[in-house]
Amino acid sequence: MEPKWFEWATRLQSIAQAGLTFSKDKYDLERFEQIRDLSVEIMSEHTGATGEKIRDLFASETGYQTPKVDIRASIIKDHKILLIREKIDGAWALPGGWADVNTSVSESVRKECHEEAGADVVPKRIIAILLANRHNDPLLLYTTYKIFVECELTELNFRENIETHEARFFEPGNIPELSTGRTTTEQIKMCFEARKHKLFEPLFD
Repeated sequence: MEPKWFEWATRLQSIAQAGLTFSKDKYDLERFEQIRDLSVEIMSEHTGATGEKIRDLFASETGYQTPKVDIRASIIKDHKILLIREKIDGAWALPGGWADVNTSVSESVRKECHEEAGADVVPKRIIAILLANRHNDPLLLYTTYKIFVECELTELNFRENIETHEARFFEPGNIPELSTGRTTTEQIKMCFEARKHKLFEPLFD
């Protein structure tokens, strides 16, 4: 669950970003810059990240602020789930990543599976849409929706790539260390539960 300071800081950032986009009056623009600076100061104080780094992240965003989308694939075969080992931290996660612009959910999940796991899949159904900061750790600076898609595997041929070390299937009782910002134990359990029930109702916050 997001702490209150994080909620306040991100709300201030959102207000500032919208104001800087749509305001014309120079005095209003100055005030919105001050609000953005305040949000950066709060983030820096509580996260340990430098104000400059946070300001660079915020300054790269323009227009009305909307959530980002992270898509994850649930690929289960013979009662085992496919995970990829991330190069960034050496831990494991469901195949997936940021959705690309001008692509549908099914196109994005097929692309991520192919690139990260060498997996060719057929997307079947959405099993969950979750607000990342209510379920995953560490906290993300931006509001992020995580979309979990159940997929059928048609072929697996892992290829060396810049993002992942390997792709392997794991039994539910033998899940390795997870990259919790990407995938949690609870989300793995959710994937297995959805697989067991054809009438599984999608979960959402």
